[in-house]
Amino acid sequence: MPNTYDLEGRYALVIGGAKGIGKAIADLLVASGATVRIWDSNAADVEGASSEIVNITDSTAIRTALQRISAREAPDILVNNAGYLGSPREFVAHPGEDWQRIIEVNLLGTMRVTQAVLPRMLEAGRGRIINMGSLAGKEGLGTLAAYSAASAGIISFTKALSRELAGRGLFVNCVAPGPVDTDMIRSLGTTAVNAMIADSPMKRLGAASEVAQLVAWLCTDASRFNTGAVFDMSGGRARY
Repeated sequence: MPNTYDLEGRYALVIGGAKGIGKAIADLLVASGATVRIWDSNAADVEGASSEIVNITDSTAIRTALQRISAREAPDILVNNAGYLGSPREFVAHPGEDWQRIIEVNLLGTMRVTQAVLPRMLEAGRGRIINMGSLAGKEGLGTLAAYSAASAGIISFTKALSRELAGRGLFVNCVAPGPVDTDMIRSLGTTAVNAMIADSPMKRLGAASEVAQLVAWLCTDASRFNTGAVFDMSGGRARY
């Protein structure tokens, strides 16, 4: 039976929660008793959660959506999970508009949403921010230069922000999955997926539900000395 956690009375905002890892996180937070709201560029269907289509590359759209959340339901959990992979290609041939979108969604979207939500957390004196990065941000992946750079930025942003907020009741951590069995990874094609599996010491892809377990634990009071940390979810693939 899957683990659940005691998150009764907590209010969670999950960015990119319509499918894949984000949906698994939203499902588990709901099952653990949290009130969950999803922002995504696509319609979300997560039982027990409310959802809204929000463009996180637009600061005005973020502020407008946040104004629709009452002070009583202000998020004390923020999961920044929005991600755009793009198509693998050599950087010299990567169209500028595509790699700029990768940076806009993954890195700048994370920063914009966090900056908008943070004042409410600071006022409340508590909060958990979990930024979803990638193993690519630690190791760099050929033909995914922009995605790797965006993920590395998320890791550094997590560490820097955690230092600002340490001791103020706010904890900021990053989860950096390796290949997880999602539509985004499957879209790379069978050859690429098989190569990822072959490179894994566990000889499989991760499951979105496994990533969700770590995220949910980081939202609990059991995790009270972890901030600025980067947690690999790679089945042993990470090399440092």
